[in-house]
Amino acid sequence: MDDFHTGQPIFVQIRQRLTEMILRGSVGEGEALPSVRQIAADLSVNPLTVTKAFEALVDIGVVEKRRGLGMFVKTGARAELLAHEREKFLKEDWPRIAAQIKALNLDVNMLLSTTAQGAEQ
Repeated sequence: MDDFHTGQPIFVQIRQRLTEMILRGSVGEGEALPSVRQIAADLSVNPLTVTKAFEALVDIGVVEKRRGLGMFVKTGARAELLAHEREKFLKEDWPRIAAQIKALNLDVNMLLSTTAQGAEQ
């Protein structure tokens, strides 16, 4: 689980993992997320790095800190997070991906059929 890549800061990668847990429903609304200490130990990272990942989720309003209890997923967090991640993808990732598709002269229909085939397997 601690297979980090160098393209992004570790706290961003941890934030993404926590985001995926919420979006997939591994941790439901109102439920506690794993503790900072637990994540830091599991991933062999500094607890401050994990705290920074949590703070990013607190900043967008999907996680709340309950003093003495830990971090909890807020009600409505999944829908809020989905909207946030979609907007972020369209603003940050999609322009780069679209430019690469164009530069490589790839056919969009071929890409979609390849994606659909991969999803069936």
